[in-house]
Amino acid sequence: MAGRREQVLDAAVEILGTGGLRRLTYQAVDAAADAPVGTTSNHFRSRDLLVAGVVDHLETLDARDWASLAAERTPEPTSEPASGHTPDGPEALSATLAGLVRHALGPARHRTAARYTLALEGLARPTARTSLARAQQSLMSLLAPWLESLGSTDPAAHGRILFDYVDGAIFHQVTLPTEDFDPEPGLRAVLTGLLPRA
Repeated sequence: MAGRREQVLDAAVEILGTGGLRRLTYQAVDAAADAPVGTTSNHFRSRDLLVAGVVDHLETLDARDWASLAAERTPEPTSEPASGHTPDGPEALSATLAGLVRHALGPARHRTAARYTLALEGLARPTARTSLARAQQSLMSLLAPWLESLGSTDPAAHGRILFDYVDGAIFHQVTLPTEDFDPEPGLRAVLTGLLPRA
């Protein structure tokens, strides 16, 4: 049954990302999930519970994606590198974040659109806002140690600035896309402004 629940949530995310909240109905999710009629309502007894489930599902998927992209290169949160280990520089962080942006605009584009739909919904639905904030914080908690290892004087504040830039770049590409968009030069420019010069 857990597999069916995830299947339903994947379908709900797809609907949100392509058609918005108005299309998010039990019938639409059952059809998109290729599930028997009533499956979605069995797992989520109200539309509010369905929306909350989608928000939590997006949080899980986003955390999984970021961990996968960053796992091999994010340094430990220490000011002194381990013996024989040199933390990756700003270029590595730029490349990893650029990969995250490209993923959000490519394979996960419908999830990105769903997230922005839910962010607006969060203005009127505090439970959605709380879960979306948790997802944001999970990314921030991974950025701060990396920035600290690169010499940031305020990793938490700089992580927030970097996150805001990444989120803004993704939002603009979703709403007003430009051809041949490359996120990496902008990310390098932001990091150059945040980090001390060598």
